[in-house]
Amino acid sequence: MSIANENPNARPIVVLGPTACGKTRLAVGLARALEGEIVSADSRQVFRSMDIGTGKDLQDYGDTPYHLIDIVDPGTLFSLFDYLSAMQRTLDDLDAREKRPIIAGGSGLYLDALLRGYRLVEAPVDPLLRERLKHHDQERLNALLASLRPLHNTTDTQDRERTLRAIEIAYAELNEDSPSVQISINPVVIGLHCDNDRLRARIRERLETRLDEGLIEEVESLRAEGLSWRQLDELGLEYRYVALYLQEQLNRNDMMQKLASAIYLFARQQVKWFRRMERQGVAIHWLAADDAPLDAALALLRG
Repeated sequence: MSIANENPNARPIVVLGPTACGKTRLAVGLARALEGEIVSADSRQVFRSMDIGTGKDLQDYGDTPYHLIDIVDPGTLFSLFDYLSAMQRTLDDLDAREKRPIIAGGSGLYLDALLRGYRLVEAPVDPLLRERLKHHDQERLNALLASLRPLHNTTDTQDRERTLRAIEIAYAELNEDSPSVQISINPVVIGLHCDNDRLRARIRERLETRLDEGLIEEVESLRAEGLSWRQLDELGLEYRYVALYLQEQLNRNDMMQKLASAIYLFARQQVKWFRRMERQGVAIHWLAADDAPLDAALALLRG
């Protein structure tokens, strides 16, 4: 297997895979070997003060430069448009400095938008629009959304806040003056995989390590900084289940067991997303996570 097409030495590299499969370690190894810089494709690592629960593993980076980590405060609205805009600025900066991007992460939507060139418009929250719609019931909101965007996601009609947000985005898309972003890159995409039993074991081992490193204390700190229980719930599985433990809705053992199971199911969903991306034309070179993936990746790149 090789990548014997169009100057592979100039192409960005994307490292993707399910959680707990070693993406950070591989990305750091590639960045050091190729004098590149790491760019995160993780929807939660953009937030400050969320180091343990999101698995930033910053100690693994050493002196390797990284981007799109710790750029906004927890609880801040950070949309896919915001992410792609930040990614475009980062890629432009790396290109100007002739540094190779090593894009690493497991957030399926972020990676799909990047690799398949989503075009997105800026759609800020519109208080005036929301005021006009505040007395509309769900059925009427759904009808308005259908008139604006006939091919909307069905999940956008199941929750009032999601429907309002979808309507705001639909109006922004109809406005030709709305700022937009669309990234076009031709990367080498490397995927890490491991069998289900090994994935379960990796997830449990990592969760135990994170608890030992202070995951519970990190959630307590976020709560002390003013985040509500609902906001913690929305920050992801680790924060959701630890918050339930802190509210005494789960004991520690149940929290551990339920969280490990939830993370495993999430990892399986990540794999399904990546396989769907392949069916839609994204070429992914899969490597075994437990079989010297750095050596295999460098051999692939040097073809």
